[in-house]
Amino acid sequence: MVLAVGIGAVNVPVGDVWTVLVHHVSGRGPVDDVALDQIVWQFRTPRVVLAAVVGAGLAVTGAVLQTLVANPLADPTVLGFSQGASLGAVLVMTLGGAGLGGIGVSGAAFVGALLAGLLVFALGQRGGRLAPTRLVLAGVAVGYVLLSATSFVQLRATPTELRGVMFWMLGSVSGARWSQLPTVTIVVLLGTALLALCGRRLNALLAGDESATSLGVDVHRTRALLLVASALLTGTLIAVAGGIGFVGLMIPHLVRLSRGADHRSLLPFSALLGSVYLVLVDLLSRTLDRPNELPLGILTALLGAPFFLWLLRRNKGLDAA
Repeated sequence: MVLAVGIGAVNVPVGDVWTVLVHHVSGRGPVDDVALDQIVWQFRTPRVVLAAVVGAGLAVTGAVLQTLVANPLADPTVLGFSQGASLGAVLVMTLGGAGLGGIGVSGAAFVGALLAGLLVFALGQRGGRLAPTRLVLAGVAVGYVLLSATSFVQLRATPTELRGVMFWMLGSVSGARWSQLPTVTIVVLLGTALLALCGRRLNALLAGDESATSLGVDVHRTRALLLVASALLTGTLIAVAGGIGFVGLMIPHLVRLSRGADHRSLLPFSALLGSVYLVLVDLLSRTLDRPNELPLGILTALLGAPFFLWLLRRNKGLDAA
């Protein structure tokens, strides 16, 4: 993260970055260069921290959803959370906050993700109980409907609005501010802690519903709790960073290859690797085409799609499913 703060349109030596960070965190040591202080503390550090937090949250959510719906290809996009957030944000960008009760882009994205999650939750039940296959089918169907609605709204946008909409939908942390960080960081920390506490129950779900029930796990209540927590976490993340795909799909599988499938270690290590990964992707997004900046979603797709194909080839059992 310190290296990422130092690299950009104007490179800053690691020693200077560390001096600025220590000054603001502890109050020790002077910072004589005002421009340097502004670059490091006001512009780059918030976006690097936000990238780390968002990467951690998306990776943890992806790991939980893959177990929740018993599908190794699941991530927030599969269950329609991302599409719901995108529709809410695009409506505010094109209609203005006044048209949606005065809420901003972040608030609309959060509400959209939450409503999409509730709709998928309602449609994914069979006989009053959540069915994993039905959840996936409901998520895909709801996602396509919301994506179609988003496309319709985009057709009515002006060229200026459309550029902002497309950049946001592809994901970015370029607008990160210190005022955003406390809320999203607390949500990710609490959400990760809550999900980690459910590690034993998640492990039981891996063995199947019957085995989990025999171990004393209330399968229906556990799935409902995990789905709501995942929707809240995803809505918060997309609200501040836009639509960023493949992180929740890719990172948990990489951790499973090295740490195994035990969720008590899978979730914290997924959070750590997800943080590192998105910080590096953000660094690439602002250095590959200087001084222009690429949306994060373009790079995560370029890196994630080959992994997705490799995963399909590796999991031959998916063909039978």
